[in-house]
Amino acid sequence: MVTIKEIASAVGVSSATVSRVLNYDPTLSISTTKRQAIIETAEALNYATPRNRIRAAAQGIGAGLKIALVHFLDPAQELADPYYVGVRLGIESRCQALKSEVVKVFLTGSAPEAAMLEGASGVVAVGHYYGDELEWLRRHSRHLVFADYAPAGDVDDAVLSDVSLAMSRLLAAIHAMGYRRIGFIGWIDAFYGPDNIHAERRCRTYIDWMTKAGLYDPELCMVERMTPDSGYTLAKAMLTKPNPPQILITCNDNMALGAYRAIHEMGLKIPDDVAVVSFNDIPVAQFLGPPLSTVKIPAELIGETAVDLLLERLSGREIAKKVVLGTEIIWRGSTPHAADAAAVVEARRSASS
Repeated sequence: MVTIKEIASAVGVSSATVSRVLNYDPTLSISTTKRQAIIETAEALNYATPRNRIRAAAQGIGAGLKIALVHFLDPAQELADPYYVGVRLGIESRCQALKSEVVKVFLTGSAPEAAMLEGASGVVAVGHYYGDELEWLRRHSRHLVFADYAPAGDVDDAVLSDVSLAMSRLLAAIHAMGYRRIGFIGWIDAFYGPDNIHAERRCRTYIDWMTKAGLYDPELCMVERMTPDSGYTLAKAMLTKPNPPQILITCNDNMALGAYRAIHEMGLKIPDDVAVVSFNDIPVAQFLGPPLSTVKIPAELIGETAVDLLLERLSGREIAKKVVLGTEIIWRGSTPHAADAAAVVEARRSASS
């Protein structure tokens, strides 16, 4: 494998200069002729940067590996949540392309046999883990990547989307539409207990944003322990209040499905009586009546990226890496004038940058 020193010798410059040219250092002062000579010599000798060597090695190292997919939901719960089905499919499709074996482990209460993890080349953990479960995963995994979650600190590989940022953008767009009574329904994050029921990231951001805007009304923020009926029960409770919201944000699309049922049973129309917007963009969202506006979180890409992070570790990367994937608001019929609001928000963002 050709080295930077060999390229430097061939061109007649220092190794440091070659390194800075090949890494596109904009502060380097060098003639165009010399820069071109370095690049052409590197190409002629088939030089690859360390980052590209790791990526190339990862493509080949995946064949024959056993990767443990650890899930925080049991099989029935996962099938009921299309978002997490998407994350799993992303992991499985990437492993299939790499000819890696996937072993599924469900961490939903009592810990499984540690040998199931210790016998794997690496572990992709889907969902949220805290306390003893988190430490158990770290202790028994050769290499560990979290998908759709990032533990506190900087020692773990993780890939997720920033739902706090997404919520802020969503609220800005809703506000631009003219809405002021904005409701939110979500779930209680079990880890934080009864004294901190609003700790879930979307909920916390909603409260902070609305408070800063002078619009927060505790009556319009309702959460409970997640059940299959949470969206229905919370939406019905909120919409029967004396002064209900003009628009309802649900923590995910599954809750939006329940909210739709409650709204229709009450004889209300979406979006005329109450608009609805959500998170995830599961496949059924576009087929609801009316189609659901929602923040698209790239579930399958999260799964694929988690596998790529694991392969980088197996190829020699030593520093923990956290990847944050972007989100997009998909405006549909459950919110009126959505396109105009999106344009206003984008114009404001451009003006402030």
